[in-house]
Amino acid sequence: MSTIPLTRRGADKLKEELHRLKTVERHAVIQAIAEARAQGDLSENAEYDAAKDKQGFIEGRILEIEGKLAAAQVIDPATLDADGRVVFGATVDLEEEATGARVTYQIVGDDEADLKLGLISISSPIARALIGKSEGDMAEVRAPGGVKSYEIMAVRYV
Repeated sequence: MSTIPLTRRGADKLKEELHRLKTVERHAVIQAIAEARAQGDLSENAEYDAAKDKQGFIEGRILEIEGKLAAAQVIDPATLDADGRVVFGATVDLEEEATGARVTYQIVGDDEADLKLGLISISSPIARALIGKSEGDMAEVRAPGGVKSYEIMAVRYV
């Protein structure tokens, strides 16, 4: 299995979710299954079916998170020395060529991405277009909405 890049924040977030699933959610669904069983006939018991489905989801998510954490390569952006190039974990200030609009993104792992917070996935079209470029370079992003050009205004490792 290949490594999965994560920032420290992303790894901590996955660890918190794993802890919650194991200590809270798993016990709650076991209790729900026990209560549904106590109602008698399981063949037509919707609460039992729903609880078993939820249990399957929780156990699947636990396995998924454990696998990701086992394969994780945790990267602390503050310790990076990439000579001003855009790499995983970098925070990039961009200016759209056509409109002059400025945006700031940090390139993070797939599980950490949240566009509202300015966190974009390493596998997104814009991140792929930025990787390896430096301040002052232009990046063309081929996205579903068409091609957009951005100038890289600054690259920070925070």
